Amino acid sequence: MRAITVLPETPNSIRLDDVPEPPSTDGAVLVQALTLGVCGTDREIIAGEFGEAPDGHDRLILGHESLGRVIAAPDESDLAPGDHVVGIVRHPDPLPCPACASGQWDMCRNGQYTEHGIKGLNGFGAERWRTPPEFAVKVDRSLGILGVLLEPASVVAKAWDHVDRVWRLEAAPPRRALITGAGPIGLLAALMGMQRRHEVHVFDRNDEGPKPALTRALGATYHSGAIEDLASLMPDVVIECTGAPTVIGAVLSRVAPDGVICLAGVGGSHRADFNMGLFNRNMVLNNGTVFGTVNANLRHYQLAAASLARADRAWLERLITRRVPLARFSEAFEHRKDDIKVVIEFA
Repeated sequence: MRAITVLPETPNSIRLDDVPEPPSTDGAVLVQALTLGVCGTDREIIAGEFGEAPDGHDRLILGHESLGRVIAAPDESDLAPGDHVVGIVRHPDPLPCPACASGQWDMCRNGQYTEHGIKGLNGFGAERWRTPPEFAVKVDRSLGILGVLLEPASVVAKAWDHVDRVWRLEAAPPRRALITGAGPIGLLAALMGMQRRHEVHVFDRNDEGPKPALTRALGATYHSGAIEDLASLMPDVVIECTGAPTVIGAVLSRVAPDGVICLAGVGGSHRADFNMGLFNRNMVLNNGTVFGTVNANLRHYQLAAASLARADRAWLERLITRRVPLARFSEAFEHRKDDIKVVIEFA
């Protein structure tokens, strides 16, 4: 079968290979790949920045944003041939740590977890893949190709879940949310903010293309230009999705009293001037909270599936801006103007 593979930590080693069928030891659920989403993590692995092949293998099958159709599943599972499923990316460590033992492998304490297409597990960028039943999430078939949005949506669902958990004023729920970055994660964060009936603002550097229209179609407000221009906004919640130091530095000191800031983007090693004393003063005197988040567990996938089911399908379809056939897979990893979510179609 065909699979997209890389030699980890070797830049530009990506290629389309013929590989063996997935072994039964990978899991009892056999899945026919339909669609694979592409994200910045994949591009970083292709650039050789990180990545880890499974034990005993030199190359890693890429891809962690999956959508597939069940070919075979155990009788005792709740899956049947024809079901559409998404594979959970992270698997718990073998020890396991307290977090992994409680099903919260996204919060692994010792770093010994594995991740499909990233760290120690082959990804979903193959014509067929396997996973254990408990790591396959059923998706409403009526979503069609939009089911591939479940994995990035699960990351956002976790961010909002943790915002809800750390918000301390039960009698005064948050009303105004600022999302920085209008990529797939940012727009899905805005969607979930609107579903919570918040006043949602989205900031992005682009002042044209599909992002402003997609934001406004949600009923949210779009901002571009300089992040400093939003100093008077004073949001209750910030979900930061750019990873850009200048944006992070600007939002850390500009939230409402009792505000919550979620850092969900990962940037490079760029430096920015930052007044740590002012940040500390604002956080202490305003009862502020800042936390980081990555990955998701089963509960977050389920929350994300419910969110996508409630969303307007026509709006979700506009998030997928390019569909690339497997034979031309390399085009999917090119940066093109106005890209939001690019997917590779297997079938």
